[in-house]
Amino acid sequence: MDYEVIIVGAGSMGMAAGYYLAKQGKRVLLIDAHDPPHAEGSHHGETRIIRHAYGEGESYVAMALRSQILWNELQELADEEIFVNTGVINIGPSDSAFIQNVIGSAKTFSLNVKQLTAEEINKRWPGFRVPKDYIGCHELDSGVLLSENCIRAFKKQALKHGAVLQTNTPVRSISIFENSVRIETEKGSFTGDSLIVTPGAAARKILPMIGMELPLQEMRTTFSWFETDEQLYHSSNFPAFCFDLPDEMYYGFPSIHQAGVKIGRHDGGRPRDMQKPPEEFGTYVQDKEDVAGFAERFMPSVGAHRLGKPCTYTNTPDEDFIIDKHPDHNHVALACGFSGHGFKFSSVVGEILSDLATNERQAKLDIRPFALKRFAEVSS
Repeated sequence: MDYEVIIVGAGSMGMAAGYYLAKQGKRVLLIDAHDPPHAEGSHHGETRIIRHAYGEGESYVAMALRSQILWNELQELADEEIFVNTGVINIGPSDSAFIQNVIGSAKTFSLNVKQLTAEEINKRWPGFRVPKDYIGCHELDSGVLLSENCIRAFKKQALKHGAVLQTNTPVRSISIFENSVRIETEKGSFTGDSLIVTPGAAARKILPMIGMELPLQEMRTTFSWFETDEQLYHSSNFPAFCFDLPDEMYYGFPSIHQAGVKIGRHDGGRPRDMQKPPEEFGTYVQDKEDVAGFAERFMPSVGAHRLGKPCTYTNTPDEDFIIDKHPDHNHVALACGFSGHGFKFSSVVGEILSDLATNERQAKLDIRPFALKRFAEVSS
């Protein structure tokens, strides 16, 4: 069977793209080396924050808002809860570039964000201990995505609309012709009119198959859960949070379904050898010490460290995304390099990729900041 669109990588972005294409009636094949959701994807670890007033820059805000609309629409279709409206508070020194970007984007886009002093934060949420020279920006309409539930919801809807999913199917080679593509896998050969490549952490393995080399670096990072006083930290009364410290950045979640407070360090990490599984949590002393030290300083009522897990970031040099068409093949689109802050956008990136694959622009979002041409190392 020939497909109109083949998607290599059926994780966060790929599964979303598969759903939006299948919903349009396209013949879609999704191929993944694993069986999503799984521990190798950017959806691993149960929860992800969705922020609207974006500290990484205003170029993301319109995408974040569109993404939230799409998550809300998916929630209406889903059997499981996928979004928890906890709100999000961004905290840091008043002169932090991240905090200033949050303030600026909130004003530009008239977002529902309230600026708070350290005293106000500590009084409202006694689980925090914020230094007096810090401020916070509290987003009321954002919150937490239950990431693995999100993938299951997209998967169910894609299959419901006729998409075909090949799981546990590593790709051996990709051939691109003038008006078609052929994918060779361990389970056979598949042909299609167009191709979307969303390879996640396997980007540096898959991209050479389409003649591309990009300056990507896979980093091993970790996150942890802590024993929790539910009266202080339950998701019904405590927000998700980001702390931009002078030399570090941390993020975290309230206790959702009594899972405990979850904390991770966003920056740092260690280069990962993709030929091997990620080292288990605890391999390095910093795995626990970084987040435990953060909790001791800023959330002293958090209990003992309970559980930690490793995860993988695929970073670009500027930590901005790559969403573009292949420079030599108009019927090939790709998205990768999400640098540890991409999951919240997977709904809208899926919509954008479905537009690129069909040469339509229903989303009408500016993706020029994510173009391939900003990297001199791009080759084809």
